Amino acid sequence: MSSRHRCGGACRRTDLRSGVALAVLIAQSCLWAVPAAAQQAGSDVVLDTVVVQSDGVRADLPAAFPGGQVARGGNLGLLGTTDVFNAPFSLITYTSEAIRDRQAATAADALILDPSVRVTSPGGGMLDSYYIRGFPVNEGTAGEVAFAGVYGVAPSFRIFNDYVERIEVLKGPGALLYGMSPNGGVGGVINIVPKIAREDLTRLSTAYVSDGNVSGHADIARRYGENREFGVRFSGGLGAGDTVFDNQAERMQVGALALDYQGERYRSWLYLLAQNENITAPTRPFQVASGLAVPSAPNGRNNVTQSWEWSQSDDRSVLWRNEYDISDTLMVFANVGAANSGVERYFGLPTIINAAGDTRSSVQYYNLDVDRYTYDLGGRAKFDTGFVHHTVSLEGSYYDETQNRAYPTSPGSVLSNIYNPIARAPIAYTSAAMMRLSDSTLSGISLADTLAVLEDRIQLTLGVRLQNVESNNYSTTTGARTTSYDESAVSPMAGLVVRPLQNVSFYANYIEGLSKGDVAPVTATNSGEVFAPYQSKQTEIGVKWEAGKLVTTLAVFQITKPGAELSSAGLYSVSGQQRVRGIEWETFGEVMPGVRILGGVTLMQGMLTQTATVANVGNTPIGVPSVQANIGAEWDLPWIKGLTANGALIYSGKQYINTANTQWLPEWTRVDLGLRYVTTINDRRTTFRASVQNVADTAYWAGVASFGTFSLGAPRTFLVSMDVDF
Repeated sequence: MSSRHRCGGACRRTDLRSGVALAVLIAQSCLWAVPAAAQQAGSDVVLDTVVVQSDGVRADLPAAFPGGQVARGGNLGLLGTTDVFNAPFSLITYTSEAIRDRQAATAADALILDPSVRVTSPGGGMLDSYYIRGFPVNEGTAGEVAFAGVYGVAPSFRIFNDYVERIEVLKGPGALLYGMSPNGGVGGVINIVPKIAREDLTRLSTAYVSDGNVSGHADIARRYGENREFGVRFSGGLGAGDTVFDNQAERMQVGALALDYQGERYRSWLYLLAQNENITAPTRPFQVASGLAVPSAPNGRNNVTQSWEWSQSDDRSVLWRNEYDISDTLMVFANVGAANSGVERYFGLPTIINAAGDTRSSVQYYNLDVDRYTYDLGGRAKFDTGFVHHTVSLEGSYYDETQNRAYPTSPGSVLSNIYNPIARAPIAYTSAAMMRLSDSTLSGISLADTLAVLEDRIQLTLGVRLQNVESNNYSTTTGARTTSYDESAVSPMAGLVVRPLQNVSFYANYIEGLSKGDVAPVTATNSGEVFAPYQSKQTEIGVKWEAGKLVTTLAVFQITKPGAELSSAGLYSVSGQQRVRGIEWETFGEVMPGVRILGGVTLMQGMLTQTATVANVGNTPIGVPSVQANIGAEWDLPWIKGLTANGALIYSGKQYINTANTQWLPEWTRVDLGLRYVTTINDRRTTFRASVQNVADTAYWAGVASFGTFSLGAPRTFLVSMDVDF
């Protein structure tokens, strides 16, 4: 394999990639050039807090609940930043403290204690994908994670936490709030709150993960100006080394720059982001031969991917956000963003072909390049009509995406075994020219009004979104357009909040999600027929209450999603429907002084309520377990000041990998343990963390993707890190 081929997408850079990378490097140099004496002086001065009155993204953040792991508010897209007790939805926001204390390198690592979320991609793989409330998010070409409330900016394949301040998870469809997600995910919305300079900070970190992966990270923030209205923050990291998976090595580079201005009426944020990840022998999800029971899981270290297989992903992003207060009751905003994501790889998807665990994998060269542009414009007004207080939000959005792909014929396949992986001689590959795969635009306009009475104790939110979807698909051999698509849909929403007490909130909602309708395949008798966007529907009721320093939420929900299928007669039609009903219980906060918890339980009943295959009606959908339970706890040990013990238990029930329910993965349980020690060394706050994930080294199949592939759970893994605040 030539070095030219391994360079791949890294050798082809758009102007966007080069510009962002250069800006990040310049900012990094400037920040490091701040004299050490000035940094020292800054750390000794206590400055007044800057509070900006705004309904959108703010210089300040909603405060955390007791325990510091979950915030009291979060972003609801169109509705702006909202207190959790005023949100007519299930919303949880994980703080930077929770992310750091879990030693979470990625967003997927940080969401491990959310009982409604499961990571369905394999550890050591090329991207992170999720199930939320029984529905897939961020599968396919990815790109379904929002960044500062906007789709199309976050890296497509993996979110590194170097540039993440908080992670917000909205449970359920969010078409009205965030717009239609690029790939039609309806289970929920993951929104990244990026870091900005909220206070002066210089933090250096280093981390080690078995079996030899070492990384270093820097997080530097400064505020300038007479009123500290200008902010600069650089965050980034470098890491490389062997991983816990056999034959695998990883190298990552991350750099992010956030510039902001907080004026009396005008506020602006500019985010620049660049990241690159290279993996040798990346792990892959498995398929299993039809009719074959899934064999027992091997040890998680086992890796059937050959040492000569590889993957490289590369992301460059920019987002400019603006807000202006026309008056104390009227604010307008405008956002523009762009991103480029590329992945080049040479590896296969292994299929288990017999009960002995033998596998066959057709290796494949693959190169995908995705360009995205996003624009948002809107406003938010407050006014009264009699005794009713209104908050009206209006937003128009436009999202444009173009995909180019190279996908030549596979040069061959390799045989291996999940219990005893076999090293095979390399198979040479040839690359291919990039061809247009598809282009699409998602445009829409949303309007919502929150009506509040009795000092906001009763709040009713009504809204509607008009969404248009246009797309074209092309032949990757001739470049000719094969299918085109232009459809619209209207998505309503209603949410009610009743707060009889300040610490108790009852809520209910009806909201819809949108997914692009399919185009009948060439094998169908109605080949080429275009279907309208699929409208998923959620109804939910719930309660949230805060008792002392402990918060508990309980939600009962139902989500239905239609889908198209090919009948036995060859007709492709919207004849399928999946329904998931669930009860979601979450709790977090301080149980007693020095003892904190975070976690919960989600019970789900998934059902195929309609399908072209009559025998499958009533079956459980792919990847929907009946029980998901997570509980994490921390205890500040009284014998040694600054020492905290922590642990987590994660459980998932049985999951089917086919709609006939003849193949499944068994239930599994994982236990993690750790210690954290906070001290002062040379007047510098220093934090040491050490943890062991999967303490018992349990072998298990971790999760199922919507198309029936499944992933091997990671083995026992050791993590050690140190943070120093200067």
